[in-house]
Amino acid sequence: MKLGKILVLLLVSLSASELLAHKPSDSYLRLSTEGETLELQWDIALKDLEFVLGIDSNQDGQITWGEVNSQRQQIAEHALQRLTVEADGEKCRVSLQDLLVSRHSDGAYAHLVCSSNAPARSELIVVNYRLLFDVDPTHRGLLLFTQDGLTATHVLSPERPSTELRPGHPQVWGSLVEYVREGVWHIWMGFDHVLFLLSLLLPSVLVRREGKWHEVEHLRPVLWSVLKIVSMFTLAHSITLWLAVMGYVALPSRLVEAAIAFSIVVTALNNLYSVLPLSGWAMAFGFGLVHGFGFANVLIDLGLSDLTLAVSLLGFNVGVEFGQVVIVLCFVPLAFLLRNTYLYQRGIFVTGSLAIAIVAGLWTGERLCNVEIIGF
Repeated sequence: MKLGKILVLLLVSLSASELLAHKPSDSYLRLSTEGETLELQWDIALKDLEFVLGIDSNQDGQITWGEVNSQRQQIAEHALQRLTVEADGEKCRVSLQDLLVSRHSDGAYAHLVCSSNAPARSELIVVNYRLLFDVDPTHRGLLLFTQDGLTATHVLSPERPSTELRPGHPQVWGSLVEYVREGVWHIWMGFDHVLFLLSLLLPSVLVRREGKWHEVEHLRPVLWSVLKIVSMFTLAHSITLWLAVMGYVALPSRLVEAAIAFSIVVTALNNLYSVLPLSGWAMAFGFGLVHGFGFANVLIDLGLSDLTLAVSLLGFNVGVEFGQVVIVLCFVPLAFLLRNTYLYQRGIFVTGSLAIAIVAGLWTGERLCNVEIIGF
């Protein structure tokens, strides 16, 4: 019974908590040594600035350029107080030169053009980043460092708010490790992807006969079923992740996010009513193609190129797969042990599928209509 409670808590926490169903909060910090001193460009989401500064002065739900420009000083002070740059052990001055607006996959961003007195040819540059960490522990600062055509990427988080940049020294291995970590974080915090995977895994310990679900007798077919599901999902989202990041296919972010949510609805309802005459692995592949576009947004918005793009893409994809495997290893053994109990067949499988379908249905409405229904 303890195992059952653990599994129920897992499903409830994913369905009922304040889920991160959309693209997690990110800012994009670009550092360049093309001139005599270090140059910075920093993109911060307007929705994040609204949350911490209240820049929508007339509270009409629409942030205009006039509202952004009128608060340029407050925006600059808030941001630059949370960014520290040191060059060869000396703290450097960073100041705002211009404020513009840019677009990313998840909306409008304030584009801060900054200058500094950090010498471009410093041997060691240390960046300490603290934006939004005090109010949103899921926030990430994505840093792109460029010198003489060489680029390196870093991910700044509450656990790792600082990074060291060594101009002239390739940092390919460090970027790979950081994006593996970011891929794991993205799958675990992207609860829409998690719920889709769980919707596919819920019937893996059952078999449908004469229109009804029955427990499987042996573990081997369960493992084979799960292997096919995970492999097809991996193959599908890897294809579209690569196509999107390389720029071969571009789809509106809002439609992609809505399609991801709708795929969860269909998959969860299929557990209850056999909506589609497809096997789990076929649905994993078909809908996995859509999920790949969702995974791609982080890398697309960073604007990577050449070797840096390949390394980051590889690391991010490996991280996603590792995070996915951890979910499978946590869920499937418990589900197999409980498969022949009323708790699993009715309480977890039926109720869980229904709860997932309801939550994902609300997400679909939110994303299609660009409104907030349940605050997720």
